[in-house]
Amino acid sequence: MTFKPVYVVDGARTPFLKVRGGPGPFSAADLAVQAARALLLRQPIEPTVLSEVIVGCAAPTPDETNIGRVVGLRVGTGHRVPAWTVMRNCASGMQALDSACANIQTGRSDLVLACGTDALSRAPLLFSDAMVNWLAKWNGAKSTGQKLGLLRQFKLSNLAPVIGLLKGLTDPVIGISMGQTAENLAWEFGITRREMDAFSVRSHERAITGRNRHAFAEIEPIIDAKGNAYTEDDGIRNDSTIEKLGKLKPVFDKPSGSITAGNSSQVTDGGTALLLASEEAVSKWNLQPLGRIVDAQWAALDPAQMGLGPVHASVPILQRHGLGLNDLDLWEINEAFAAQVLGCIRAFESEKYCQTHFGIPALGTLDQDKLNVDGGAIALGHPVGASGARIVLHLLQALRARSLKRGIASICIGGGQGGAMLVETMQ
Repeated sequence: MTFKPVYVVDGARTPFLKVRGGPGPFSAADLAVQAARALLLRQPIEPTVLSEVIVGCAAPTPDETNIGRVVGLRVGTGHRVPAWTVMRNCASGMQALDSACANIQTGRSDLVLACGTDALSRAPLLFSDAMVNWLAKWNGAKSTGQKLGLLRQFKLSNLAPVIGLLKGLTDPVIGISMGQTAENLAWEFGITRREMDAFSVRSHERAITGRNRHAFAEIEPIIDAKGNAYTEDDGIRNDSTIEKLGKLKPVFDKPSGSITAGNSSQVTDGGTALLLASEEAVSKWNLQPLGRIVDAQWAALDPAQMGLGPVHASVPILQRHGLGLNDLDLWEINEAFAAQVLGCIRAFESEKYCQTHFGIPALGTLDQDKLNVDGGAIALGHPVGASGARIVLHLLQALRARSLKRGIASICIGGGQGGAMLVETMQ
């Protein structure tokens, strides 16, 4: 069944800001709002005419739990425009787009603001279970004697913080980190450390080239409460080399692993916003779309191999449309880890993998000149909730900049899933 086109009118994102040891200057809502305001100010509509606001966010803070509603009200939709929040880990931003598409297709909505955002620098520090239990007993103590007894039981080790971000990046079912799943792929497909580091260097080099030729026109400058301006992604390194990356120690499998901070995506804050519309809305408001979303697919697989999610999500789209890997003009595969993207390339090439999982011959070798042409999350960063929306928006921008037509944006998802969207630029 073909996915009925939904138009991408326009999009914007904030600079992606690398986490540097403390809370960043913006909350997740701040980031989505700043991207959305810049986007909406360019449109011939008022925010009050939107059908709804949908925001993908993997780690909203307690005061922004339904962050979609927070964003909607702050961008000026008024009280009558509904708003809601979606969460599909790394693909939360792509899920916001897909949810908007579904409502536009059914006629429930005509014009939707769909965002993805996360401020990972503000992921909470948590009390341990031991500390929580001690506090509960303290709160329930009714006498001075009981409280003195509890004070004698108190241990300084109870105060050791639990890092919320690390818990979020550990699969609760299989008990291993996302980085270890990348180590699994490196082992399965024989991906060397040098290959990973070379891929990472290329990500930075392509991002630098893209920035120099103004390929990131979707970035809107943002200003913090102290008046500091942020104009571009700050994780891109001009001095990244294979030799320098080769000196970094493994993070996840410290005795013998290959996954390092240098060949992994950066922990980042950022927000992305897109305006999606039905054909009727495009005509009514005389909108000039960037392109359209032609098809979308979600897939699931073994959580221990979650990085291959883009393969499982992309293959059904290719089959539905009778396309080969290189029939597409461009690809975006989110760079959670270099090993993960290289693993996807190897899986496409593998007769065994394709026959086992899809019952088809190997799909061949993906032309890497078509893949992540302006770099990816290793250089730009991976604000989990925003990345799925970013790659769709940038894919459309990259296609238009090269006068090309069609591409797939795909992303792996913690927990063992994958998402993909087929997009086309307008003639």
